[in-house]
Amino acid sequence: MGINGELMPQTLSLRVILKTPPSGVDYGVQVGRGNGYEIDGKQRSTGKDLRFEFVATVRGRKPAAPDYGGPVVQGPKGQRFVYLVIGTYAGQTGTPWSRKLKVPLTGIAWDAIERASDSRLVFEALVPGTARDGGPACATVKPFEGWKLGG
Repeated sequence: MGINGELMPQTLSLRVILKTPPSGVDYGVQVGRGNGYEIDGKQRSTGKDLRFEFVATVRGRKPAAPDYGGPVVQGPKGQRFVYLVIGTYAGQTGTPWSRKLKVPLTGIAWDAIERASDSRLVFEALVPGTARDGGPACATVKPFEGWKLGG
């Protein structure tokens, strides 16, 4: 523990599984902010699930909610999230899709974080890949079932 009972920052392994996104569309994880961001884990969908793995740091102290940081983490404290960039935002040319999917970094309990830090466990979130219009899902993930501790 650090000063005032605050836990020292630790690294969490995270995985987003994008369920059956539309074929032929590029996806990636946004690294950095603003227009100068980079794209990590770029993949083109074939209609099957896509997996994105990345790390974030977690800091804070109980009973407050964990806070997250790192190059893939976006948003203000208490509302952190990760962006999946889609189509032109993922660097794809010749596509009509220019979207981002916001995956909230919420609902991860301190006890699960402590268990994960003692092992090689990964926090995993399943998110829908197709929107009601048949295109790539975008905006904030809804419904969001949260993060579960996996292997």
